[in-house]
Parts: sequence; C-alpha cells; structure tokens
Amino acid sequence: MLLSWRVLIDLIPEFLSVLRATDRLAAYSTYYNAHRSILSAYWRNYVLDPDTPHARQVIQQTLNADRSDLVALVESVELGRMVEDTVARATETLHIDRPTDVYLMVGVGGANAGELVVHGRGVAFVCIEHFTGRANPETFGMGLSPKLIPLWVAHELAHTIRYTSPDSRSPMRRLVQEAGGYYDYWKTGSWATLRELMLNEGLAVHAAQTICQGFDPADYFGYARRQYHRLRELEAFLRRATEPDLDRTGLGLRLRFLSGGMSPAARLVRGRVVPERAGYYLGHRMAEALVSDRGIAAALRAATEDFQQAEDQARGIQTA
Repeated sequence: MLLSWRVLIDLIPEFLSVLRATDRLAAYSTYYNAHRSILSAYWRNYVLDPDTPHARQVIQQTLNADRSDLVALVESVELGRMVEDTVARATETLHIDRPTDVYLMVGVGGANAGELVVHGRGVAFVCIEHFTGRANPETFGMGLSPKLIPLWVAHELAHTIRYTSPDSRSPMRRLVQEAGGYYDYWKTGSWATLRELMLNEGLAVHAAQTICQGFDPADYFGYARRQYHRLRELEAFLRRATEPDLDRTGLGLRLRFLSGGMSPAARLVRGRVVPERAGYYLGHRMAEALVSDRGIAAALRAATEDFQQAEDQARGIQTA
C-alpha cells in the first residue's frame, strides 16, 4: 500500500512574506487561515486559545519582533536538508508506518518543538526561532544551536508513532482515537496516567539518542548540564517520591513533572522542589530496560505495563 508521505512542509518562507507585508496583521490572518488545521492545533496545545482577545496581542508582538537572527539562520543553514535527512533516518530506525508530516515553522513564543495529531495524521513541528544560536527576548527565542534541530525532529516523530501506529498498544493511541483523531495536550494530560506520560517522553528521548548520536546527554532532555546532573543525583528520591502517583491521572501531575515554566511551589514533591520537567529523565530511566531488550521501534509501541515488567526482570525480581 502506498502511503501519502509529505516529508517536509516548510512554512518559513510564508511567514517571512508576512513580515514584508504592508499590513502584517492582515497578512498573518491570511497565512493562519491557509494552514488553519495545523496552526490552530499548535496554538491550542502549546500557546493559548487563538480566539481569545489576548491572542491578538501575542500576534502583534510576534510580528513586531526583531527577526535578524531568524533571517541569518535561514541564510546560513540548510534547514530543509537537515530535517529531510533526519526523517529518513527516523523512518528506517523507528519503522514509521503511518503518514506523518513534519513542519518547519515560526511560532509565537511557545514550545521549541512539539507533536500533534490532526485528522488522524501525526504531525511533528519545529519552531525555528528557538534555534538561532542566541536568545531573543522579543520572540522568547531560547537561543538553542541549530545543530539540535534533528534531535527534536526525532523526538517528536517518536511521539507520533506511539499515538498513531496500528501496532501501538499505548493508551495515548486510544485517547487520540476517542478524540476523533486529535491529540490534545490538556485532555491527554488529564486522562493518561503519570506513568504513561513519563514513559512517553522518556521513549522520545531514547529515540533521539538512537537517531542523532554524539550530543551531550543533557541535550537530549532539553536540560542545562547542571540540571541533568542534579536529576541524576535525585533519581533515587524521585523514584520513591513519585511511586504513589504513577498510576494516577490528573493534569496537575503532568504540569508538575513534564511542563516547563512551573513555579517552585508547583514542583514541590515530598518536601523538595524538583527540577523542571524531571519526568523526562524519570521516564527515560523507566523505559531503559525495555528499549535495551526489544529495541526502540518495538518499545515505542509497547503497552505501559510492559516497562515495569522489563525493569523487574532486569533487576531479577520474580513475579507471580
């Protein structure tokens, strides 16, 4: 059966055209409506409701920001080739078996990369304003190196496999199907267990490590070096502290362990403030035994309970 692949959808030229328009707001509206299915999903999952009054303020700030760093990036780095090469490696390594789109785009200060499912089709996107090599307070650009883009493409593609592959036994796939073929960060964060949410991110880190080798370990998690080493020191405590919550659901758990920008009070766990997005590290460790045993492609499709069984077997724990 021939799959309808669209390896890369590059929205950057269209966004730069918006910036050159006499009426930027009108041009952005035209651009947004031309790609409404994807851009509205991006806004609702990673920014805010695009129909609220505050959205106009965000758009205006986005359109007025200094973009010299973005122009320099586009002129100096072959972004399309970089992404296409990564998609090719990921397709072979992860056994991608569903049509999946990869978007290069300019965001509005939200996530540096992310995953979506729209009309049942997986989507991985990268917002390149975060990869210009220098922080930009006007765009909220993180200043990441463009060399990290392949790592995040691989990470997000791994998520789409867990959500859409016919062989996936993840509850995330069921939640997407029940939502009519859409991924919703907030609803899945409310309905999936903390264990599954952490495994989901940990598996994506393993996928990026397999496909894009040679980076510093902290880079695969999106951590600063110091944060990565701190999490290694805290692992035993975090394992014990999260154990009672692993099979619970609730958006607060996702925000506490897997979301950036949370206050110290929101990250207070058993008397300690844990580093932001600590669940990425924990999920990576929780997935390690099964990835080692079955390989990353099979692990991405495994049921949640399989990971604990693999860990128990690796430690020599006998179960009835």
